[in-house]
Amino acid sequence: MKTPKPRKLPSGSWFVQLRLGGESFSYTADTDTECTRWAQLTKAQYLVNARVTRKTLPKDRTLKQCMEAYIKKYKAVLSPSTVRGYTQIKDNRFKPWTEKPLKSVDWQQMINDELDARSAKTVRSAWYFVHAVLKDAGLPVPDVKLAAVPVTEIPFLQPEEILPFVAEVRGKSFEIPVLLELHGLRLSEVLALDWSRVDLKKGIITIRGAKVRSTDGMAEKKTNKNLTSSRTVPIMIPALKDALEAATDKTGLVWPHTPNPLLNDVKRSCKKAGVTVVGNHGLRHSFASLCYHLGVSERQLMAWGGWADYQTMHKIYIRLAQSDESVAQAAVAGFFAAH
Repeated sequence: MKTPKPRKLPSGSWFVQLRLGGESFSYTADTDTECTRWAQLTKAQYLVNARVTRKTLPKDRTLKQCMEAYIKKYKAVLSPSTVRGYTQIKDNRFKPWTEKPLKSVDWQQMINDELDARSAKTVRSAWYFVHAVLKDAGLPVPDVKLAAVPVTEIPFLQPEEILPFVAEVRGKSFEIPVLLELHGLRLSEVLALDWSRVDLKKGIITIRGAKVRSTDGMAEKKTNKNLTSSRTVPIMIPALKDALEAATDKTGLVWPHTPNPLLNDVKRSCKKAGVTVVGNHGLRHSFASLCYHLGVSERQLMAWGGWADYQTMHKIYIRLAQSDESVAQAAVAGFFAAH
């Protein structure tokens, strides 16, 4: 099994892709050396794990033990935040069934018991992990019924609400991270943004890497959520440029703080501004909807926001502004009124 050679992307970054066991794994870095080292390490880890055959599974192995084995096996290639999520499922979901031998687990009852304490969405996500664990271990995956997940929409700012919000956060200690999110950056990208990637003369920000929650606190990722997430975003809000220029220390991380208070800061600012109360990710939704409202091309919006495909952008992020809906409704009504 040869280690593939990295290739240079138009953005200047290097990219390498591996296929292991029928699955594809990719990595993006600043140099070809980093990509090569990652590929070599990932391949070596896979070969070691491949030696542990399915025959070595004890007959009385518990679901928790299978989960632990899965996390250990793929830890090197998973995002720290994904490992954290899987670990939380292992430790907190489907008790006490996870401690029983697999042969004695009533899978549907396990699902039903968890639904008594957790939302349908939480249980569904946890079951998907269990499904992957059993399949990877070469064990039969039981056919279970899951509760329907109600559709919930993340609140976002209407176009006419954005300027009052920007005015409210002006001069606040959290102004920079919040306005970066209003440029379409994910919170994980904001936390990893280094001053070396902020070019105030050209008025652009280069997005590379992310900082996510892990089992040991916060962890840095050299790669973003997907290949298109590594991108360049122009500084379009004057208040953000002013805040960045006014910063006295332009070394290291742009926002070297914990993300925990930001959610309350954003919600509190929304209430003071008298606008829709949104969360941090709601600002990213607001950015996408504003661009759609202003007629920004979908290709340009994908480039700025780092979305991998049109379907994701449309289904999740582009939301119709109430003013746009009113105009459309009036146009249709006007057509019929005139005839």
